[in-house]
Amino acid sequence: MTEVAGICSDLLRIDTTNDGTPGGSGERVAAEHVAGLLAEAGVEPVVFESAPRRTSVVARIPGDSPEALLVHGHLDVVPADPAEWRTHPFSGEVEDGCVHGRGAVDMKGSLAMTLALVRDWARRGVRPRRDLVLAFLADEEATGEYGAGYAVTRHRELFEGCTEAISESGGFSVPAPAPEGGELRVYPVAVGERGTAWMKVTARGVPGHGSKPPVDNPVAELCRALARLAGHRWPVRLTPGVAALIDGLGRALGTSIDLDRLDEEAVRLGRAGALFKGVIRNSANPTMLSAGYKVNVIPGTAEAHVDGRFLPGLREEFLQTVDRLLGPKITREFVSFDDAIAAPAGGLFGELCDALRAEDPAGRPVPYVMTGGTDAKAFARIGIRGYGFAPLMLNPGLDYFGMFHGVDERVPVAGLEFGVRVLDRLLAAPAAPAAPVSA
Repeated sequence: MTEVAGICSDLLRIDTTNDGTPGGSGERVAAEHVAGLLAEAGVEPVVFESAPRRTSVVARIPGDSPEALLVHGHLDVVPADPAEWRTHPFSGEVEDGCVHGRGAVDMKGSLAMTLALVRDWARRGVRPRRDLVLAFLADEEATGEYGAGYAVTRHRELFEGCTEAISESGGFSVPAPAPEGGELRVYPVAVGERGTAWMKVTARGVPGHGSKPPVDNPVAELCRALARLAGHRWPVRLTPGVAALIDGLGRALGTSIDLDRLDEEAVRLGRAGALFKGVIRNSANPTMLSAGYKVNVIPGTAEAHVDGRFLPGLREEFLQTVDRLLGPKITREFVSFDDAIAAPAGGLFGELCDALRAEDPAGRPVPYVMTGGTDAKAFARIGIRGYGFAPLMLNPGLDYFGMFHGVDERVPVAGLEFGVRVLDRLLAAPAAPAAPVSA
């Protein structure tokens, strides 16, 4: 087993389930393991806790330039039911060329790539081309309050000099039909994320006996409001980042993409079309319901939670639409709110694309906007521009998006090894020229 696969397997065997409550498994054991791997490579880690067992690790590796790049990722994972999995979700088993387990893709595989690279550098005496700040964080799978949010408010000094960052959800290969026939690989590199608006919505009414005609039933009122919200067809809004993605895909695939029929075009283009299908409009999905305490009692309140996402520049349009659909009898409050973020498709973006092409000359990098959100939003609050870049070359048959929070999550060993090579090209300082040999 290669080092990157071994590190990934070890991390997957540590249960860091984040169920959104303070009593979850916590990240402490995984954080201590990561700190130990860094220390063995001569990198001094800073370990801190925002709450009991909610542990993060940050380390800085001096480079040839004091201008720093942040490489961050999260240690926590979403829950997994072992009864649904072919292998135990916390086994870290290596089988059929893949490392299996909850977090293999999201995102302990990426953390393993970073750790394997740093340890390889230590053995070879390699320095990064500029200061690197490595952050292994708690709580990304909830609100980030115990992880990145805590880090940027209580330990901001650890990120001194960082202006740009790379993290998850970008740099992975997507199979697509080549213009000349056959298949090519598209590599979406994330330059933005939709904003996050997680909301609790509440209906208040008149409690009473369940057998009597209702005066003002909050359960019924809430159901009507949620039906309006769930049934709303959000209009297409083509933001600059998504327009750049569609243009890049069209050129890579040698096809014309009809901007007036983007839903149909997403279907036509298959997995490549899935890259823009979820980011051409805002969305608001009811996800949780809570009301009542006895079948024959009309309660005084009913509550629901809604996962809202909005595109860059469309926050106010999104919130006004939500309020109109909910109606005047429903109140809302934010459980978690972060604005949409965007980074320029130039500068570091070009370096990311060059590193991918150097390892896969046939690859076609394109800019990409994420449907969901990451810790990049927290770092944006302190002026750090974030890019989604956790490079992986995947088997054409592996559904990358289906691995996120899915059953039988796994990552190819060869894909991890590819990622280490790409990161090495991106981050390592050029080798010093050999001294001339005297005659």
